[in-house]
Amino acid sequence: MLHSWELGRISVFWWLKDGSELLSAFCQWTTQHLKCMKKEHGMICLREKKRQWSLLSIFLVCLLACVITTAIGVLIISLVYINNSQSHLNVQFASGVWPLRTTVGPKGQKAVDPKFQFLNHLPKSKVFEFPGGAIQWARYRNNVKDYLNDEEEAFGTSLNSQKSRMTLGTLRIKSKGLRAPHWHFNANEHGYLVQGTAWIGVVDDGGQVATTYNVTAGQVIFFPQNTLHWIKNVGDEDCFFLLFFSTHDELQTLDVDDVFFSTPEDIASRSLKPEGGIDFIRKFHKQKEDQAVNLPPNLAELVMNASYAQSPDSLVWRYFYDLKGSKEYQFPGGVIQKAQYWKNGSELSNNEKVFSEFLNQHQNTLALSTLRIYNNGLRQPHFHFNANEMGYVLSGCGKVGIINTQSTIEFNIHIGDVVFFPIGTQHYIKNTCDEDLLFILAFSTGDQLQTLDMDDYMQATSDHILAQLFFRKQSEFKKIPKFKEDQAINLP
Repeated sequence: MLHSWELGRISVFWWLKDGSELLSAFCQWTTQHLKCMKKEHGMICLREKKRQWSLLSIFLVCLLACVITTAIGVLIISLVYINNSQSHLNVQFASGVWPLRTTVGPKGQKAVDPKFQFLNHLPKSKVFEFPGGAIQWARYRNNVKDYLNDEEEAFGTSLNSQKSRMTLGTLRIKSKGLRAPHWHFNANEHGYLVQGTAWIGVVDDGGQVATTYNVTAGQVIFFPQNTLHWIKNVGDEDCFFLLFFSTHDELQTLDVDDVFFSTPEDIASRSLKPEGGIDFIRKFHKQKEDQAVNLPPNLAELVMNASYAQSPDSLVWRYFYDLKGSKEYQFPGGVIQKAQYWKNGSELSNNEKVFSEFLNQHQNTLALSTLRIYNNGLRQPHFHFNANEMGYVLSGCGKVGIINTQSTIEFNIHIGDVVFFPIGTQHYIKNTCDEDLLFILAFSTGDQLQTLDMDDYMQATSDHILAQLFFRKQSEFKKIPKFKEDQAINLP
């Protein structure tokens, strides 16, 4: 089968061949015609003039034919080349799982640095203000116009194209403020309380049981998909939550007040059967401001003697995990703590086992952990077999490296930045500040996280295999030491 460029070349060849043969025949005919003319002496001058004119005509016709033929040939070759180039590019982009290339923003804006596939400067993102607090997002948007800038779009697109099952939001609730009762259609929710004290409520299937509990900084909350829940700030300072959702599509959420005001009055009256019937329902009026995070100015006269009861541990620990009080995994260069499912829960307390098992019962849940890296410490290059990773910088600063088949990308990170590492992507994190670098990390797996570090896979690979691969003597690989202490976070 001939390729399109070969067909184009053959077409041009035959076009040029036919044109030359035509011109040759025309010239032969003209020459013979002149020879057959009578050579009377009186007609010589006239014949000379006619001969000159004929040669000039032939020259002009040949020149015009050459120009037309050349132009058509160049056009055909150009079309064939462009067609092949586009086909080649389409194959390259389609075959790559996540090609690293600069992206161009809408309306011809400047190219976006590839690092923004993995980095989101969340403090610079749009703040959604409510009477009782504020929310910011590092997430995918269906409408590109909802992105604040090209960098934010690059990050959201990366989350979605990798099918990451990850979205991050920050939630700030003022003192006495309330994150309205709500549920999420398309995601489980995992939260980490950075600051403050909150009272949580979760309504079980059928509404028979409402589980309520108090959380303080450093603890984790969990709400399964389509489970109604609320969060109330019961302290004097702002509550600040990091919220992770198990979706890479745009998050779909419905608040109870929005449902109420969208329900016809007669339907609401028949469902609730309040004293006063439909007249009671008509006393309610939708506020002009979105009440997603609610704080009425006259709250003191609306609420009297509120109680913040704690449900039994057997209920609470399904939705709660004391991460700051959990086991610390110590390394030379830092500490890791984990809120995840454990296949072997022998080291867990009874309450921690409740959380681990409940987490594993639901689909598309996440694993959370804190990562603390000491001054000059390094979370060495590693990758995860079974999860994408998303992290939020709580304190400190550092440098992140991402290694893939095409290049290595490095960038600096600071407080409030969000990072994303696709499954199987080798990456490292180095502390570049005097203070500890502290992360809250989420992993897109409801199973036990599976990770492989660089020193572990180098040690596990036979010396003779490494010698053959790197063109070095086998004995040289004995110089790579194996430490008794795990070097996942190491120090020089």
